[in-house]
Amino acid sequence: MNKMKFQNETIIRSYFSLTELMVVLLIIGLVVGLVGPALFERYQEAQRKAAKAQIMLIKECVKSYYLDMNEFPRSLEDIVRNPGSGSNWKGPYIEDAIIPKDPWGNDYLYDFPGRNNRAFEIYSYAKDNAPGGEGGDADVGSWSE
Repeated sequence: MNKMKFQNETIIRSYFSLTELMVVLLIIGLVVGLVGPALFERYQEAQRKAAKAQIMLIKECVKSYYLDMNEFPRSLEDIVRNPGSGSNWKGPYIEDAIIPKDPWGNDYLYDFPGRNNRAFEIYSYAKDNAPGGEGGDADVGSWSE
């Protein structure tokens, strides 16, 4: 009988009890709750930095277009396709003739002429895809270098 009792205890102890399982899940939940927001904040920061880098690249492409054509493009499409307005076009001015999407999956916006005496502006409305915003929703543009 002692041998049977010992075998049953061994079988029972080889599994987690419900209490032990709940404690492990609670610990995992606490770790995710503490670390998750910090990781999400870093991800948002990385998206904004990627948008700034892409905007600066497009800005340089627009400047190259200007050097060849002696005028700024009317739209971003002009840096990938010949607008037909002159014979000096040496594009496409961006690799693979593709204007990238912003990190949130939207098209970059281009204003010619720009505001506040700027020749042009390239920008993204960021995560919320609406003008203005604060924090992760704040617009990212060629004016904020």
